[in-house]
Amino acid sequence: MTTEVSATEPDWSREAKPFWAWHPAKSLLTCIRDYQRAASRPGVFALVCKHYAKFRHIFWAAITGADIPIACKIGGGLLIPHPNGIVIHPDAVIGPNCLIFQQVTIGGGNSGVPTVGGHVDIGAGAKVLGGIKLGSHAKIGANAVVIMDVPENCTAVGVPAKLMFRDH
Repeated sequence: MTTEVSATEPDWSREAKPFWAWHPAKSLLTCIRDYQRAASRPGVFALVCKHYAKFRHIFWAAITGADIPIACKIGGGLLIPHPNGIVIHPDAVIGPNCLIFQQVTIGGGNSGVPTVGGHVDIGAGAKVLGGIKLGSHAKIGANAVVIMDVPENCTAVGVPAKLMFRDH
C-alpha cells in the first residue's frame, strides 16, 4: 500500500533525528527551525536561543557545505539526504515535504526568485532559476536547468528543461 505525501500538510517526522545521531543535514534543519521559532518570540531567553541557533547554523552549514539561509521560507518535512552544495536564495519559498538532492541551486534572476510547491522532488545538480513556480508534486530531473513554470504533477528534464509528461 502506498501513501501519498501531502503537498500542504508538513510531515515533521521527515526532519526528526535522534538527539545524539550524526545526521548533519537534519542538524542543519534543526538550527534553522530553532532560529525561526526563537525569532518569533519576545524576551531575553528567546534572544539567547536565537544567537545559539545562529552559531550552530554556521557550524552545520560548514559541515554540510550547504548555503541555506537561516531565515529562509521552507515548509516542514524537507528532506536533504545529501546536503553538499545546496544553495537556496534567501527569498525563495519552498513548500512542505520537498526532497532536494545535492548540488541543487534555487536562485534568483532578473524576474525574481522561485516558488516551489509542496512535495516537489528536485534531482541532483538541478538549477531552478528566476521568478518561476514549480507546482505541487512536480519532479525535476538531475542536472536540469529550469527557467520556466512547471505545472502540478509534471516532470521537467534537460538543459534547458522541457516538460516530459504529466503523472496521473
